[in-house]
Amino acid sequence: MHNTDFQNDFMLDSEHSKELFAYYGLAVYYGQALEQQLVNLILLTKISQGKVVSEEDLEELYERKMSSSLGQLIHEARHHFPFSEEETNQLNELWQQRNRIVHHYFKERIHETFSPEGRTRMIKELDDFKERAQELEMTLQHYITAWIAALGLNDESAAARAALERMHAGSLQERKLDEDA
Repeated sequence: MHNTDFQNDFMLDSEHSKELFAYYGLAVYYGQALEQQLVNLILLTKISQGKVVSEEDLEELYERKMSSSLGQLIHEARHHFPFSEEETNQLNELWQQRNRIVHHYFKERIHETFSPEGRTRMIKELDDFKERAQELEMTLQHYITAWIAALGLNDESAAARAALERMHAGSLQERKLDEDA
């Protein structure tokens, strides 16, 4: 009977560990979704300034910005977009927390993974990060959607604008698929 208890405890621990890793994956995903919206915001800024006039220009800039770090994207976006003080603080906090999660999380917290209580704390922390990153990412999406609607771009920028709208729509589609899952 003791062996059965051990097997049940192992299964519970295994399921709990899977849940921890699922929340880790969601936290990383929403950190990347936030990066994507910052890239979109920077691209839209460049389009509105007339610095991107063709689809090729947009694709080249998109590729460059997608290889930037979250910190670089935040720094650049703050120079071009009037974030509130609260949004700036949220961006900076999420940036720091995202870096800890991606680069150091399990190295620093490995001992907590061995107990249900530790895993529960970690899940709560990861879920909190995911919620905050998702909320800010959605705020940026709203800004972008409103800005796209308000911009009166000239004919030369029509292709770039269409490409940005396709990229933005793709991002929205990914969000929809994630929410449906």
